[in-house]
Order: sequence, then structure tokens, then C-alpha cells
Amino acid sequence: MIGDDDTGLYRSTFQEIPQGDEIMKAGVLGSGMVGQAISARLAGLGHYVMIGTRDPNKLGEWRASHKDVKIGSFAETGGHGEIIFNATNGAGSLEALKLAGESNLNGKVLVDISEPLDLSNGMPPSLFVNNTDSLGEQIQRTFPKVKVVKALNTVNANVMVYPQRLANGDHNVFISGNDAQAKETVADILKSFGWLHILDLGDITTARATEMYIAIWLRLWGALGTAMFNVKIMK
Repeated sequence: MIGDDDTGLYRSTFQEIPQGDEIMKAGVLGSGMVGQAISARLAGLGHYVMIGTRDPNKLGEWRASHKDVKIGSFAETGGHGEIIFNATNGAGSLEALKLAGESNLNGKVLVDISEPLDLSNGMPPSLFVNNTDSLGEQIQRTFPKVKVVKALNTVNANVMVYPQRLANGDHNVFISGNDAQAKETVADILKSFGWLHILDLGDITTARATEMYIAIWLRLWGALGTAMFNVKIMK
């Protein structure tokens, strides 16, 4: 999800939520604001993290203040991670995942945070896939042995990793995917971030809905003047 208004939240912190019992090796593909946020949060929780980038120099000062996060190529990051986070630009996600290496990804859980944004005509963007397909589904079809779980793409990067800083965490995050155990794994990670309300929408086709949610998210961002917001499901 695009939009950010507090990059200071990307600094690693070890105090907010205790480390879980299960420490993992995580690979984060993409070195933009989302990739930086996810990497710093995972490292702050004690995981062994590598962030994959085409250009290590892009990380600049962030790299100097996050020495607990290793820097690697997409292929190195794909090989490093027991679980992979796709935080690349949606238009380049399939290419980035191919560079990570199918053999490095097969059998692993892939948390897909990407959005199929088409910015060719400026803001607000359109979507290059929607309605009858989704980027999450395209990734799953391209990598059939990877356990793709769509998650976190409906909120700003800061809310992704520190949900309790908004309304004390009383709001929802959604997950979509074909593999029930993979979704449980992702839900556990989200809980470690501080998420209280995780709604499983169903199989990977339900990613169509969360990806298309970007249209109203962008309008809400404009109306509210901040990216620090989310929705709560009431019934």
C-alpha cells in the first residue's frame, strides 16, 4: 500500500512486543518503504532478515541504522528466507520473483503485499489487473509450488508493522490464500506485529477484492489527510 507519513517508525525496536518462541529466517524482496518497514519489524522481533534489492545504495542511511538486516540480491534473499515477503512494485513483482529463483521459492510461504498499480497516467493510479483476476493469483499461477498468501496490502506501511499505534489495534487485516497451514503461519506473524483482528477471506481469488480496495483507500487518504487509518468489520 502506498503512502507514508512517519518514516521514523521503520527503526528496529525490541521492546514493544516480546519475541516469539519461533525465530525464523525471513527474506524481504523490495527495498522501498514497505520492504524497509517489514524488514525492520521482523529484525526487531529477533528474526534473521535479509532484504533483497537491485540497488544496495538505495538504502542509504536506513542501512546504516539497521545493521541487523542483511542486504542481498533477489536471488540471495530468496535462498536466505524460510518465509518470503514480496514488497516489490507490483508491475515488477513477477520479474523480481523470477530473479529470486523458482527453486529458491518452491515449498515456501510467500506473503504477497504488492499492488497491481498502473501509474502511467499519474495519480490516482488504475489497476493493470482487476475484477476477474489479481496479481496474487498471477503469482500463484506462475509459481504453483509456492504457498502464496495475500496480506497487509490494504494498509499503510506503518500500520502494517505497528497496528496497535492506530485505535489500539481495534481494526482488521485480511488474508487470502489456498493453503490453510500457510495462512496460519502468516496469521502468527501478523499477531507478532500486534494485529488483533485477522480475517481470512478464503482462497487466493479473494485477493481480487483487497487489491481493488486501493481505489477507496486512496480517496480516504486524500479526504483524511493522513495514511494512518484502517477499517473495522462490524456485524
